[in-house]
Amino acid sequence: MKKTETLQAPGARLYYEVQGSGPILLMIPGGPTDAGIFAAVTPLLAEHFTVVPYDPRGNSRSVPDDPALEQDIDVHGDDAARLVAELGGEPAYVFGSSGGAQIALNLAARHPDLVRVVVAHEPPCVRLLPDADQVAAGMEEVASTYEREGVPAGMQKFNELIGMSEEDAPQGPPSPEQQEMFGRLMGNLGYFLGKGVRPISSYRPDFEALRSGSPRIVVGIGESTEGQLARRSAIALAEQAGLEPVVFPGGHGGFADAPEAFAARLAEVLRA
Repeated sequence: MKKTETLQAPGARLYYEVQGSGPILLMIPGGPTDAGIFAAVTPLLAEHFTVVPYDPRGNSRSVPDDPALEQDIDVHGDDAARLVAELGGEPAYVFGSSGGAQIALNLAARHPDLVRVVVAHEPPCVRLLPDADQVAAGMEEVASTYEREGVPAGMQKFNELIGMSEEDAPQGPPSPEQQEMFGRLMGNLGYFLGKGVRPISSYRPDFEALRSGSPRIVVGIGESTEGQLARRSAIALAEQAGLEPVVFPGGHGGFADAPEAFAARLAEVLRA
């Protein structure tokens, strides 16, 4: 059975869920998303792990004291560390998607004693790309477009930049739970565009700390994301870290569009 909990952190109240038994698997969503994006894969992983998806600070049910503050990857990393400590403090398995993968890398670099393995699935570490300055300028234009013209124009500019299309969206009629989640995510878009795009796209992982630390780092890419910005960034990260990227089923959100295959692959990689 899924339990819902909250944790008071400095400057925010964090919402998280707990399901299953066994070692902790912290699940970190990216961008404007929340714990709900892992709904299809969580019960499958809960056969092997105590699965803990959460809403990052500022998204959905994790309410910040001051929503005007820019997002800070160090603060997000500290939040993840507090959750692991709250759940007993034993080193956790960690899966992060997109911007959540950057949080996972930050957690591993700055709190290595709390992490066993990190699977960073398509982190948008765009500063590692050969065309980093051009992409950074594009991200600045995304934020500026939002500030001038609002959420729809900002998201259109963002999706064009990262190479996503309507074909990449989940297919079929949404369930009531998905409809509820989509409503929450729509409410997060302004915060993401206004307070998240700039710091997320400017984040550089601490390679020295990751190389010298004890956590095992895995960089994941989607099998159907060829040409997309997050995949290119993940490959650049893997190259600079001296790692071979691991292919996961589905797209950028393979845990939602191919949950059974994705869960099996993730469990395999975590236990390798």
